[in-house]
Formats: sequence, C-alpha cells, structure tokens
Amino acid sequence: MELIIDDRQNKLKVSEELIEKIKDIILECLDYEGYDDDYDISLSFVDNKEIHELNRMYRGIDRATDVLSFPMLSDDEFEIEIELEEKSLGDIVISLERAFEQSIDYNHSFEREVCFLVCHSMFHLLGYDHDTEENTKEMREKEEYILNKLSITRE
Repeated sequence: MELIIDDRQNKLKVSEELIEKIKDIILECLDYEGYDDDYDISLSFVDNKEIHELNRMYRGIDRATDVLSFPMLSDDEFEIEIELEEKSLGDIVISLERAFEQSIDYNHSFEREVCFLVCHSMFHLLGYDHDTEENTKEMREKEEYILNKLSITRE
C-alpha cells in the first residue's frame, strides 16, 4: 500500500506518529474487507476554505465539511487482475481545521478525530455509504471495530 500525502494547509502540524496510525487504519480497513494491500491512496490535508470549495464543486453543497471521499474503483474494475501493479483506491480529503474543531466539540483528541475521518472515508472508498439508517449503522459498526482494534479510542 502506498499512501500519497499532500499537506496543503498550514494551520495544524501532522506528526509522524499520526501518519503511522493512518497507515495502520488503511491497512486494517483493507484487511477487514478482504482486500490485499496493493492499492495506493491519496490523502490531502486542507483547511476549511479549500474543503468548502471542493464540497461546492463536487457535491453542490455550499459549506465546509470534515472529509470528502473520491472512490476510484468501480465494481467492474475489481474483477480485473492487475499483477505487480498498484491500483488507486481513491482520494481522501480532510480539513484538519474542521477535524480540530470537531475534536473539541466531541471532547477527544485531534489525532482520534483524524483517525476516525480516515477510517470513515476508507469505507466510502470501499463502497459503503450512510444514505439509509441501516447503512449508517453498518458503517458505524465497521468504523468502531477498526478503531477499537487499533486502540484508537475516545479519550
């Protein structure tokens, strides 16, 4: 698995420890869903202004959000065997500014919030959504399982 990081914000520092946790989350999500680790994932850190623009451009929603997921693989592409070549799973864009605000609102660490957002976005990249109550419940259970397994808990 290759994680391509693009830090386009200057409001919050991302530690190497957090990057390692993010990699662990990505690998656990892939393993949990039965995927191998020959995927690459693009992860961009942005501020509220940039994620607002992206949310308006790609989703038609004129406000900032915490995370955006851009899956790259469709169901058809999963059937194609590509030997010795990494496949792009998709792009994750996280507003670190928003993650910090939410960590205060939810009374847990900034690192835990970023880890949750990565985990949440990974399940979007793997084809899950929270468009119904049942789907939301399924996604939340998967997220909690991964975070608990890695001991990334609310502090």
